[in-house]
Amino acid sequence: MSEPTSPTSLPRSPAKQAFSLLDEFKNFAFKGNVVDLAVGVIIGVAFGKIVDSLVKHLIMPLIGIIMPGEQGYLAWKWIINGNEVPYGLFLGEVLNFVIVAAVLFVFIVKFLGWIMKSKREEAAAVPPPPTKDQELLAEIRDLLKTQA
Repeated sequence: MSEPTSPTSLPRSPAKQAFSLLDEFKNFAFKGNVVDLAVGVIIGVAFGKIVDSLVKHLIMPLIGIIMPGEQGYLAWKWIINGNEVPYGLFLGEVLNFVIVAAVLFVFIVKFLGWIMKSKREEAAAVPPPPTKDQELLAEIRDLLKTQA
């Protein structure tokens, strides 16, 4: 004779498996960490565009005014065997990277590090609440003082 199978050992229908997969995906996708990460990436991309515009439209043209050339850094080229190598554009991208990295270092590493340090100092300044044992010992101490 065959033994009856338990409900947990029965194969699930494809529809139930699909809904289970969908539920697992929703649980993953809408966790706070994933959403926070997505928001951070979007803000980071927007911030990168702002810094890119700062470098390309303000800083590099100012450098181009100081340096010789008709079009500033855009015209900085080497001509090798009739081919142009626009090193000015490369220098603009390198400067863009350096500024983005410096701004991220200052605002993310230093500023957030300072905030986290101040929060740790505040937490260390406030003593933790007494444990149950400490409360009982304080009560015993107070009772002994009143009896003496």
